[in-house]
Amino acid sequence: MGYEIIVLDLDGTLTNDEKIITPKTKEALMEMQRRGKRVVLASGRPTQGVSHLANELELNRYEGYVLSYNGGMIIDWKTGETIFSRLLPLESNRRIIELAAENGVNILTYEGDHIITATPEDQYAQLESRVNHMEIRQVEDMAGHMDFQVPKYLMLADGDYMASVEPKVQEALGEGFSVYRSAPFFLEILPMGIDKAKSLARMLEVLGLTRENMIACGDGYNDLSMIQYAGLGVAMANAVPPVLEAADFVTKSNNEDGIAHVIEKFILS
Repeated sequence: MGYEIIVLDLDGTLTNDEKIITPKTKEALMEMQRRGKRVVLASGRPTQGVSHLANELELNRYEGYVLSYNGGMIIDWKTGETIFSRLLPLESNRRIIELAAENGVNILTYEGDHIITATPEDQYAQLESRVNHMEIRQVEDMAGHMDFQVPKYLMLADGDYMASVEPKVQEALGEGFSVYRSAPFFLEILPMGIDKAKSLARMLEVLGLTRENMIACGDGYNDLSMIQYAGLGVAMANAVPPVLEAADFVTKSNNEDGIAHVIEKFILS
């Protein structure tokens, strides 16, 4: 059957350093969709932060999928149906927010189309807002406000300091949570068992495809599981060393149309 589906991380993979899809990469993705192949966008971003790219690539027309929150949610972009979702336990909200305060870091999460935080002036909250095209709404009392479940929290601090915070939060929360840095300054807190590979396995089952039919492309630590899982795991030239080592193929960088190169070599040729 060959490769029927390509899974793409966003930042550092699908988009260049200006956070845009270049014309050459976009045309390659549109051509493979016209030939009946599927595109999946798999990101740690909230769904709202993926939607403009999903719409630009017309995933609603070509039966594409979006994996947001690092796989915590899977959406059929054509029908709008959520085919999988896992949220943090309601009772964990207060503990996670308290842990941020105990460790002297700021924290944010998501409510509807907004980022919510007590510290909207935080430079990393501002970055999350810009990247995801989401407005920040200030909530003075986060612990008191959080009477609903969310897919994830982000703790925010400079990378050198966050390196010391990460193991403390991992130990405090224990086995029921997945805690890792998606960037030096972002500490992600998600339900245990959420990663891109596990969610892709769920999606492939729905589609009646196997991992041998899938190409997965990425550059960061949270892409490692899907690159190891896919029939063809592709690292961008700009990927972190563990991803480069795990990949079956290393393509050009995100600034050199690396995704177009993969599509031309393995799907359109």
